[in-house]
Amino acid sequence: MHHHDHDHRLATDRRALTIALVLVLTVMVGEIVAGTLAHSLALLADAGHMLTDAAALGFAVIASAMAARPAAGRWTFGYSRLEILAAQANGITLGLLALWILWAAVHRLVDPHEVRGGLVLVVALGGALVSLVVTLVLARASRESLNVRGAFLHVATDVAAFGATAVAGGLILATGWNRLDPVASLAVGALMIWSSVQLLRESTAIFLERAPEDADPDAIGRALVGEDDVVEVHDLHVWTVTSGFPALSAHVLVTPGADCHEARRRLQTMLQERFDLTHTTLQVDHAEPATSRVALGEAVARRTPVERR
Repeated sequence: MHHHDHDHRLATDRRALTIALVLVLTVMVGEIVAGTLAHSLALLADAGHMLTDAAALGFAVIASAMAARPAAGRWTFGYSRLEILAAQANGITLGLLALWILWAAVHRLVDPHEVRGGLVLVVALGGALVSLVVTLVLARASRESLNVRGAFLHVATDVAAFGATAVAGGLILATGWNRLDPVASLAVGALMIWSSVQLLRESTAIFLERAPEDADPDAIGRALVGEDDVVEVHDLHVWTVTSGFPALSAHVLVTPGADCHEARRRLQTMLQERFDLTHTTLQVDHAEPATSRVALGEAVARRTPVERR
């Protein structure tokens, strides 16, 4: 059931990403044409920004397609984590692009260039509208997939960038003060740095096999040891394989007279209903000691015993 839902999500992700990619490429081509005709370096530079967005979306589409391939041979989880790799790559490129924008903005503050405010305003408003449509296309999928979220953050910063550029273009048109353009770029660059850090933090947590935010290992361990016939739980590990794919493994000891197979089925049902954990591996054996404790992995195996309720 989980794999069916996962495959359905990946198909939905690919559709959303493909639509977004087509829209972004359309805006990019329009900016290149407008920038060339108007001899506008600012518009051509922004077209370069859109090119990195298109690359991010293309990478996300490929990663989503690869992640849908079934497990085979040594790839026992398939290619699911390519989604997370794509998210991390998008986070890095977003951060590098932000640093370039900040550097260019500071340079423009020191040495301002002539800016055609009217043309900047018109093109920025058009770009903002299309980018807003793209974010709406990606918004729902980005809540479930870190891969899509990486592409979403790229495009979301475009909305902010176009908005700030439009405001700057309007003010330049009204006041003639060209330094408003790099001032707006500084604000956008700071937003991009923040988005990059958030994306890298989340993807790195998955690579390091940290427990999901909504799955507290201590609470899960206590819930397991609180079930009938369970006297001890140790080597408990909870991690995320890829977006929307949490997994759990544990060694469970039950009372000598208990049915191990029935206990395992009951515990798996409890984990699915209470913690939405569907990919679980439980080794259930009979226990000798009467004491009860929960050990979360090897690092805290000597923690204070927890009495059963």
